[in-house]
Amino acid sequence: MGKKNKDDFKPFIPADKVVPEMTVVSVIIGLILAVVFGAANAYLGLRVGMTVSASIPAAVLSMGIIRMIMKRNSILENNMVQTIGSAGESLAAGAIFTLPALFMWAHEGHLDRSPGIMTIMIIALCGGVLGVLFMVPLRTALIVEEHGTLPFPEGTACAEVLLAGEEGGEKSKLVFSGLGLSAVYKFIADGLCLFPSEVHWEIPALKTGFGFDALPALAGVGFICGKKISSYLMAGGFLGWFVLIPLISIFGLDQVIAPQTAAISTLDSFGIWSSYIRYIGAGAVAAGGIISLIKTLPTIVKTFSKAMQGFGHKESASVRTNKDMPMHILLILALAVVLVIWLVPSVPVSLIGALIIVVFGFFFATVSSRMVGLVGSSNNPVSGMAIATLLITTAIFKATGNTGYAGMASAISVGTIICIIAAMAGDTSQDLKTGYIVGATPIKQQIGELGGALIAAVAIGGVMYLLDAAWGFGGSELPAPQATLMKLVVEGVMGSTLPWGLVIAGAAVAIVVEILGLPILPIAIGLYLPIHLSVPIFAGGLLREFFERKKNKTAGENGVLFSSGLIAGEGLIGIALAIFAIIKVGDKSLGEIINLGAPLGNIGGVVFFLIMLALIYCFSVKKKKELKK
Repeated sequence: MGKKNKDDFKPFIPADKVVPEMTVVSVIIGLILAVVFGAANAYLGLRVGMTVSASIPAAVLSMGIIRMIMKRNSILENNMVQTIGSAGESLAAGAIFTLPALFMWAHEGHLDRSPGIMTIMIIALCGGVLGVLFMVPLRTALIVEEHGTLPFPEGTACAEVLLAGEEGGEKSKLVFSGLGLSAVYKFIADGLCLFPSEVHWEIPALKTGFGFDALPALAGVGFICGKKISSYLMAGGFLGWFVLIPLISIFGLDQVIAPQTAAISTLDSFGIWSSYIRYIGAGAVAAGGIISLIKTLPTIVKTFSKAMQGFGHKESASVRTNKDMPMHILLILALAVVLVIWLVPSVPVSLIGALIIVVFGFFFATVSSRMVGLVGSSNNPVSGMAIATLLITTAIFKATGNTGYAGMASAISVGTIICIIAAMAGDTSQDLKTGYIVGATPIKQQIGELGGALIAAVAIGGVMYLLDAAWGFGGSELPAPQATLMKLVVEGVMGSTLPWGLVIAGAAVAIVVEILGLPILPIAIGLYLPIHLSVPIFAGGLLREFFERKKNKTAGENGVLFSSGLIAGEGLIGIALAIFAIIKVGDKSLGEIINLGAPLGNIGGVVFFLIMLALIYCFSVKKKKELKK
């Protein structure tokens, strides 16, 4: 259905037919899922530096609850649930990619205190609302006019899931099964600590190390992304850990090379990675983001031009499936948000910062909406957009005298809002594509997106405070790789301390990758992250490739649903373990009391991870009739 062009396309629910859509049931379930997936993806993003779209799992869970439990039958209710629910994931992604930098500066003593929950809520809500508002004028140009041209992978796939749900909601059992098994696995690994969730070996002969995080969510991410993306991540990790680290070890010997203050010979593989490789990776990610933006400039201009020409045509606005939020409402809401950003004292953004947000925010909302239409949300270079924003914003603040850590905190706040705008605009465009196919009412979806942004913004501050109190950002449990990268960029530009040699070398790597015609950002992220994250993602991708070579489409679809459950289950138990870590029983936390100290060692981690891969395989090949039992 999604492949028809706009002239002969007919939505599943005709425009002249009215069925239950924005109901009390759909709104309440959607808001609950917005909080759940927002919290789960916040944990996942802080751990591995990437999040996964929540649209499909939200749609499947919606079908399981509304159809199987509540015995209601409306595809548009299910679509409204996934619209609201996926907004939480997108807002969380934008927030956790940047805001933890403020917590790290507070712990280092550079700021008086961490940002308050109210500050986080206002910043997140402003970004979420602007992301939705900026995308609305683009709907006709991107989704209607280019139907059949822009594939919108997740949006179209989500529509297919909803349409398949008309035959029954048994697929939701796969998501629940993955969620339950992943929750148990995560509790055994990181709660009871029966085996280390990060398996690692140093390899003295090669002067490097190797290992992997034996966690189900990472394998699930790999299965959803597929072999191509996961192999690019693995290639970046291999370049860092088996090319650059050995070379630095061999040539560095007993030398002390900035920014490290110890001799290279005294460092293990993690020491070399944290001191040198992540700066090279940062340069590659920044260059990749900028190159991606430059390549999309012609399409940005084309998209904006079409949007302004076609928005609000009266002859089509009277049709239910063409009704958008009125332009005057959009302008009033956008102006109100900008005034809040500028005037609310708890938000450290000046008038200059507010103007930067308006200009760059709409620019990147257009980029993001177009990009997800071409390559999907998973490959949307939101972090690249944030880095480009931070480089320019920090330079402007420094030139105008807004310096020091106060200026850096302001730059991060601006970057956070723009990052959330880009993430929310991409999610909104995918959801509106799904709605276009199934016959939803656009204005109701847009209101639903705003509701999801509101509830997720209220929740994200509490989630971040909980995780920070349990483990702190920037450590081994929650490395917050994207936020750490943003922190390094802002500090380097403001203080002129960025090791530009390493950063430029990383940018050169990105240019080489571009010359070869390969996607820069996945390889650059693989270079920036520890190889321990790329290995399990690659394993999941290889498993997905096995089914694709067997041309087993059903197994691939089942595996995606099961993997979505794996991600959600691990993320939710991660939040629970954070609570255990701050609950005191005597002199110890509850988390310390149940910790067994990993008696099974690395071998236990290998065995349990192989069992998890086997479970993904088994649930993927389940027949439909088995799922109905």
